[in-house]
Amino acid sequence: MSLSEQGLPLTGERTVPGIARENYWFRRHEAVYEWIRSSGIAGVVVEAGCGEGYGAELLRQAGTEVIAVDYDETAVSHVSARYPEVSAVRANLVDLPLDDGCADLLVSLQVIEHLWDLAGFFREAHRVLRPGGRIVVSTPNRLTFSPGLGRGEKPTNPFHVEEFDADQIAPLLTEAGFVDPRTFGLFLGPRLTEMEADRGPLVQRQVDAILAEEWPEQLDADVAAVTVTDFTVELLDENPDLAPSSLDLIGTARKAGG
Repeated sequence: MSLSEQGLPLTGERTVPGIARENYWFRRHEAVYEWIRSSGIAGVVVEAGCGEGYGAELLRQAGTEVIAVDYDETAVSHVSARYPEVSAVRANLVDLPLDDGCADLLVSLQVIEHLWDLAGFFREAHRVLRPGGRIVVSTPNRLTFSPGLGRGEKPTNPFHVEEFDADQIAPLLTEAGFVDPRTFGLFLGPRLTEMEADRGPLVQRQVDAILAEEWPEQLDADVAAVTVTDFTVELLDENPDLAPSSLDLIGTARKAGG
């Protein structure tokens, strides 16, 4: 039984595991969670905008206490039922029901492009982190996700309020009071790069299949074969020429002190 059949539908606003034709997007998102885990995490982790909850569970499995926050009541109920060792809380991300300085790490992946009050969210993130605590956010790279869309223009994706390029990430963090911002990019690994050179961009092939309402057998096989190891993360601060071609952008920073 798929997760959508268990009560959390695939809406287009979030990705969920266990759905074959969603596997590319799920693995693309999972790769960033795994990258965070590989950096070493401890203490209390807040995930702001947890969606289905699989990411919060991955972070919890690294040996942390995880508080998963989402505004969607159905999602929060699902997280509580499916991942009982994660503390699921329903709240607006600009009004987190958490104490000042309670968290060691705040993670918010593929969320900031959905927010109407982005400054308010960053203020809350800064408030709930302890001095020295870290923030990690990710978001689609506007230059590859929506080619031709200019800064500040309304995205065609109905769920997105604004999309960003690499040069915007560090200023968002510093304006919120964070220090030592760094910007990373998520890229295709060698296997997917070779496959796309042979058969064309995988995202575009999926879009074409959705529009045609017909998935070729080869596309189904290619999507199903994608794993978390098919993506790599590179520091864009040291490789700015790579920024325009990254799939997703990842911003990290810390709260001063500690």
